[in-house]
Amino acid sequence: MIDTHAHIHDKAFDDDRAAVIARARDAGVTHIVTVGCDLADSERALAAARAYDTLASVGIHPHEAKDAPQDVARAFAPFLHDQRIVAIGETGLDYYYDHSPRDAQRTVFIAQLRVARAGAKPVIFHVRDAFDDVVAILREEFVPPMRGVIHCFTGDTAQARMYVDGFGLFLGIGGVLTFKSAEALRDAVRAVGIDHLILETDCPYLAPVPMRGQRNEPAFVTRTAQTLAGLLALSVDEVTAATTRNARALFGLP
Repeated sequence: MIDTHAHIHDKAFDDDRAAVIARARDAGVTHIVTVGCDLADSERALAAARAYDTLASVGIHPHEAKDAPQDVARAFAPFLHDQRIVAIGETGLDYYYDHSPRDAQRTVFIAQLRVARAGAKPVIFHVRDAFDDVVAILREEFVPPMRGVIHCFTGDTAQARMYVDGFGLFLGIGGVLTFKSAEALRDAVRAVGIDHLILETDCPYLAPVPMRGQRNEPAFVTRTAQTLAGLLALSVDEVTAATTRNARALFGLP
């Protein structure tokens, strides 16, 4: 399995990071993408990827857009020479918290899409309460052969169809799939099918049932895989094979 969205460089893992990664590998997680949320955080992500032989991304989260450098492309350039940086993001729009002004979020989002396009990198999207504006920007800026994933997708079937059919995006599916309240998400997952899904944890956040409320970690992706298998009437091996194939295609992994 591939955990396509984690934050193993987060301080929540400072006391036992090596053990967390060892448990993930024991559980069958072959790759972890540890995701940057601003420039300093992306530096930490890359350092963790180097130290633990895994992968990373460079990104400016919409929460951090207010503090983004004026020239995003120039700031990102040093990261893009490292083969462990496999994506741009997480980036997008978050109108739920509005920690950054919406115009700043949009400006920084567009700048990162242009970096991804110029560098032929896939994009890890963060979208919360901003579907219409994200779609409008994608129509202008996200052009073939660009690739991407809607991280922690929790939308409905219509939104899933727009992302998948309209832009060829993958949907990142994590622990929320196991939550009792997530029936709309389960309906969307059934509608789009396994060929458009990848697994993630977003650790240390959003641990799946029955670990909900605990610190999440990459090994817990197996719980999401089991839930997904039951939902789609597939074996866990089929889910693992398909989502791994999808993740390899997304990130350009051999």
